Formats: sequence, C-alpha cells, structure tokens
Amino acid sequence: MTTIPRSTRRRVLKALGAAGTAAVAGCASAPGSTEQESAASETPTEPAMNQPQEPDVDRIAADPTDVPGPIDRSSPRTVEIEMTTTEVVAEVEPGVTYTYMTFENRIPGPMIRVRQGDTVHMTITNDGSNSMPHNIDLHAVRGPGGGAEASMVSPGETAEFRFKATYPGLFIYHCAVPNLDYHISSGMFGAILVEPPEGLPEVDHEFYFGQHELYTTGEAGEEGHHDFDMDAMAAEDPTYVLMNGEKYAITPDGYGAPTVDVGDTARVFMATGGPNLQSNFHPIGSVWDEVWPQGGIGSEPNRNIQTTPVLPGSCTMATLSFDVPGPVKLVDHALSRVARKGMMAVITAEGEAQPDIFDPEP
Repeated sequence: MTTIPRSTRRRVLKALGAAGTAAVAGCASAPGSTEQESAASETPTEPAMNQPQEPDVDRIAADPTDVPGPIDRSSPRTVEIEMTTTEVVAEVEPGVTYTYMTFENRIPGPMIRVRQGDTVHMTITNDGSNSMPHNIDLHAVRGPGGGAEASMVSPGETAEFRFKATYPGLFIYHCAVPNLDYHISSGMFGAILVEPPEGLPEVDHEFYFGQHELYTTGEAGEEGHHDFDMDAMAAEDPTYVLMNGEKYAITPDGYGAPTVDVGDTARVFMATGGPNLQSNFHPIGSVWDEVWPQGGIGSEPNRNIQTTPVLPGSCTMATLSFDVPGPVKLVDHALSRVARKGMMAVITAEGEAQPDIFDPEP
C-alpha cells in the first residue's frame, strides 16, 4: 500500500470531517474509530492510474434471482444470520479493476428475509485478510446505530447482537464505520425484508437489485486499477453509477439477463446504497404496476408509476407485468448515468408476440 505524505493526510481528514462522520455513523466511541488513517491511505497519489490487478473473485455482481423464498409460517421464530465482510479486487468492467468492500463478496450484499415479530441473531465477521474495521447498520433495527455499535469488528474479529423485527417493510443495511460513505460507495450495502404476518401477494418471480455510485481515479473505461477518489466523492461526481456493482452486469452482454414468460408478474426489491445520489428507477418498456415508496409495506401502493425515486440509504418494492416479449431495461432515468456510467439491468420476457398490445410492424 502506498505511503501518503502527512500533509496529504491532513487535507483528506479535513475534507472528510472525521469527527462529524463518526457521529453520523453512531460509533464515535466504538473500537476501530481510527479508520481515518486507513481511509487516507486509499487516497490516490500521482500518477492517477495503476496497472490492472489480478481479480480476487470472478464477479462481484450479485445474481438478481438469488432471493430468499417467501415466509410460509404463521408464528415468529429466531433467525440466524451470519455474514462476512471482505475487501476484494474485482473488475468494474473489462480491463478496469477496483478494490471493493462487500458483504459476502457480492453487491448488493445478501438479501435478508424475515417475518415481523422474528428475533434476528446477527453475526458479523471481518475477514482476517482485510485492512479496515467494518460493521452493519440495519434500518430495520430499533437500537443504537441500527446495530453498528454492537457489530464493530477489526480484521479477524467476530461480533454478535440480537434484534426484534418490530415493523414491516423493505429496509437497507450498510457499513457504518467512520468514513461510511467510502465503504458504502465501495459496495457495502444490501436489503432486509421484514414481511408482515400475512405475507406478500403471490407473484411469478422476485428479483433483487442494488444501485450505488463509485468514485475513482481515471475516467470510466480507462484501463488500469482505479484507486478511490475522496475529492470526487466530496464533489458527488462519480466515475460510475452501477447496478449490482459492475457496469452493465445484469444484461445479455454481461452475465446474462434473467428471463420470464409473457404473462408473468414479478416483484422487484431495489436498494440504493448511494452514498449520495438518488435513483430515478424506471422500467423502459413498461411501468411499475405497484410501488411501495421507501419499501413502506404498511402503506397502500402507488399504481401505474413510470419512474419512482429511490433515495440514497433507502429501498423500494415494486411489481411489474410482462405483457409482450422483449427486454425490459431497468435504469436510473438520469440517463447520462445509463449511457456513460454503466447503470442498467435487463429482464427479458420470452413468448409469443401480442400484436393487440404492441405491434412493431403494423
């Protein structure tokens, strides 16, 4: 790891506002609060670009079909959840590598699914090969820091805590150490679904996505290993805006698009890690049949919504139907993020044409 001059460290820490960041994270007095030094050591030096590094993992993008099944029980129970935090090199796009931070080597982190009234026993392990402390803040937790203070762990350590899921909804979780914006930008976020006792309406498919922005040295597509750029993050000027952690990962030209049949319905769970930008979530070629803004399952859904805002540090749950064959592109309708910064996923509907609904050649 490169050595940063003391003057540069002072400038970076001043820009971060280290004490204020710690207060936001809810862990100013927690172990590992010296991470400002670790974050400073990731600040790029000249020259801006490095040679590409060998990836530690083949892909960082989570499979959007990897969703826990619906809750099929009528009473609460204790649910055991174990996750390991990792720092791994992976490709943002071919020829461009970055050192991500993750829950379980994927972005977004694994989706957690419990029932209202369940007790969740959470175990967080910080992999011994990591260089920084990590923790977890779940917006489904009533408790200090959403569990962040109880789960602060240095490399090689494990922490446990319990919480009761007292309210239903789809909620984000994320790392919340000092410099939490750096960790979230690098991939440390995911979603927890707390189902109401009656469960959710049946659909044919469920998909899980996560959007975040990545602030790096160099330009999008510039080959090499990109360091993290603190100044770009402070200016909220990302190099990439990504769905599931990689540029166009969940598309036919990436790892492939999930498929459905014409006539099917789907529920989409979507988390916006941020740390700064709002998503303007739109399905090109369709509308959201129902939207529960901010994952508020306790409220009535909005219907026939073209574009729904998903705030940073929040989630949305939405349904859509596939009436005709072809791709439905899930985008942030701030479209330069799609055209130039990598923000798109695709779900492909297969089946017979439906010219009474859409006829491309009348």
